[in-house]
Amino acid sequence: MTKKLFGTDGVRGVANVYPMTAEFAVKLGMACGLEVCRHKKRAAIGRDTRVSGEMLEAALTAGLTAAGVEVVRLGVLPTPAVTSITPELGVDMSLMITASHNPYQDNGIKLITAEGDKFSDEITNRLEEMIVADRFDLEGCQPGTVSENKEAIVLYLEKAKSFINADYPLKGLRVVLDCANGVFSEIMPQVFKNLGAGVIVIGNQPDGCNINRDCGSQHPEKMFETVRNAHAHLGIAVDGDGDRIIVCNEKGEKVASEQLIAFLAKTLKEEGKYQGNAVVSTVLSNTALERYIRSLGMDYYSTKVGERAVIVKMREVGCSIGGEESGHIVAADYGKTGDGMVTALLLSLGLLQSGKKMSEIFPLFAFDPFVFVNLRVADREVVRQAVKDERVQSVVKAAEEKMAGIGRVVLHPSGTEPLIRVWVSGSDEMTVRELSESIVNEIKRFQ
Repeated sequence: MTKKLFGTDGVRGVANVYPMTAEFAVKLGMACGLEVCRHKKRAAIGRDTRVSGEMLEAALTAGLTAAGVEVVRLGVLPTPAVTSITPELGVDMSLMITASHNPYQDNGIKLITAEGDKFSDEITNRLEEMIVADRFDLEGCQPGTVSENKEAIVLYLEKAKSFINADYPLKGLRVVLDCANGVFSEIMPQVFKNLGAGVIVIGNQPDGCNINRDCGSQHPEKMFETVRNAHAHLGIAVDGDGDRIIVCNEKGEKVASEQLIAFLAKTLKEEGKYQGNAVVSTVLSNTALERYIRSLGMDYYSTKVGERAVIVKMREVGCSIGGEESGHIVAADYGKTGDGMVTALLLSLGLLQSGKKMSEIFPLFAFDPFVFVNLRVADREVVRQAVKDERVQSVVKAAEEKMAGIGRVVLHPSGTEPLIRVWVSGSDEMTVRELSESIVNEIKRFQ
């Protein structure tokens, strides 16, 4: 069947609009209970700070317990915390209720395996088929129970800080933390303070409706300004569920994610703390990243877009650092997925150890000329129509042929939003801009 509900990172949409309704969540809970929770008959649920989170949590709980599953409520917790501790919870799966970096009106449900990984398309397709067919045989199911795990955050912090081996390793650091009014609003500032940092916090007053609003990784302008005004060493912004990070230097200038990936790999390698000899990123990363990584004597691998693809490749080749240009950075030795706080701690430690200013370190390498355009359309069905359009495919193919061997052309439909991303990179800036414009103009017909 055609995949309509599950995107690259679970199900996402506007709260109280299908599929982000209580009715759908009940059915998803029943489907998960019958299809996935067959062994331990236990599932855990975490959520972010959105006002609709409790509604969806209650609905998922109803569906799961109807299918005979014991539900463990984790409360408000970062996505990387849920993925990290799931293997320790004795559950068949976890569910994270979040729309990540999206505005509060949206919400989503991420499905996490017992090992803390994302489910395969095969499993989500089966769940979707059950929901669409409304096929649930609950006869004979003894209703499950509900409990709370209030120690989940403690277990996560033990894992997230496992590389800290001093009492106050961040002493002398002055940092601005923008918590996006999300899951890290209390956790991250306290961790940095406990480790000795001087902390200025913004975006840490969640009210259910202000998550990601004019703050966080999607709107870091206030963080940039605060860093400049406070004379901080750096600024760090996460998104609503804590799995991505945006960083700026002491001048309030953004540092690209590719630069952070390279810095972490270089620093950990020099310290003898790097597993393997490779770095993984996606086709949307700047092409100069590969040359820099190879100049360090390390291998570089490029994957299709999506954190799951990066993680799969990292495990295949065996390496410590990988990520996406969007801010998902995976430190595989300390977590299962992208983790804004872990990345922030590793970066801060590396900065202090260098004895330099951020602006003296970054950029580590010059970027190749590139143009990256996000084109928003009405809905994800329009996205599918646009990327399959003959004229669009023709102009993309022509651009790929012209850039073959000297650059890269990527047309990527978002798996979570009605967006089409056009990315063109190469050695000649004029050619890059001309090719990007030719593709963008064809897609604009669908706006």
